[in-house]
Amino acid sequence: MKMSKGQIGRRLLGLAVAGVALVAGGAAFAEELGQPSPWAFDLQAAATPVMDSIFRFHNMLLVIITLITLFVLALLVIVVVKFNARANPVPSRTTHNTLIEVAWTLIPVLILVSIAVPSFRLLFEELDVPKADLTVKATGKQWYWSYAYPDNGKFEFDSLMSHDKQPRLLGVDNELVVPVNKVVRVQVTGADVIHSFAVPAFGIKIDAIPGRLNETWFKATKTGMFYGQCSELCGRDHAFMPISVRVVSEQDFTAWVAEAQKKFAAVPANTSVASAAEEAQ
Repeated sequence: MKMSKGQIGRRLLGLAVAGVALVAGGAAFAEELGQPSPWAFDLQAAATPVMDSIFRFHNMLLVIITLITLFVLALLVIVVVKFNARANPVPSRTTHNTLIEVAWTLIPVLILVSIAVPSFRLLFEELDVPKADLTVKATGKQWYWSYAYPDNGKFEFDSLMSHDKQPRLLGVDNELVVPVNKVVRVQVTGADVIHSFAVPAFGIKIDAIPGRLNETWFKATKTGMFYGQCSELCGRDHAFMPISVRVVSEQDFTAWVAEAQKKFAAVPANTSVASAAEEAQ
C-alpha cells in the first residue's frame, strides 16, 4: 500500500512525538534511587565515586561510538552517491594511497589509546581497595545471600527474598546495612556454585566462587535503599536471589549493630532457610 507524502510526514511526526514522550518518561522515572525504573534506558543513578567514574567513562564511549558511526555512515553515503555506475561509469584504477593508508592505521590507534587510558584508570580505581572502615562478608548460597560482619561481633544472618516487601523480586527479609560515607570492603565467596554479587548503583559486580575469596569495595555517598541481584546463572531460583543494601547514618548503623548482635547471636544462620522450608511444606 502506497502512502502519500502527507501520510508519511504524519507518521514520522507521530514517531518523533512518541520518542520525545519516551525520553521524558525515562527522565521522569529516573528519580528512583538504587533500583530499576520503568522505561529507563540509562545507567542507574550513581551512589558511589566508582559509579560516578563508570558513568563518565560510559558517556565518553557513547560520544566516541556515535562519532565513528556517523563518520562510517557518511563514507557509505558518499560511496553510494559518488561511485555508482551511473555517476562514475569509468571506475578509478587507483590501488594505493599512502596518506589514506597511514590515516586508517594511525587514527584507530589514537582512538584506542584515548579509550585505554581512562579504562585502565577506572580498573585501578575499582580494584585498588582503600583502607576499609568496615568489612562485610557476603556468601552466595542456593538461592540467597548470607552476610557476616567480622569487625562488629562476628554475627551472621541470611537474606532471603520476601514476597511481602517492595519492590517486587528485590525486597528481602534482612537487608545488608552499612554506614554512609564509609569505605566498605566486601569479601565475596560461594558456598555451593558460582554466584555474582552486583549492585548497579554502587558500580560493583564480582563473582562469588566456592573455595575462593574475592574482594571489592564501595563508599556510598547517599542514604537509602539500593538493590542488586545475583548476576550469574546459578540454578533454578537464580532470578529470586536479590541483594538489598540499606545505607544509614553512622549513628543509626551503630544502633543497628547493637540490635543485630542480639537478634542474630541466638539464631543459627540457617534458621530463616529452615523456616522457609517449613512454610513451603
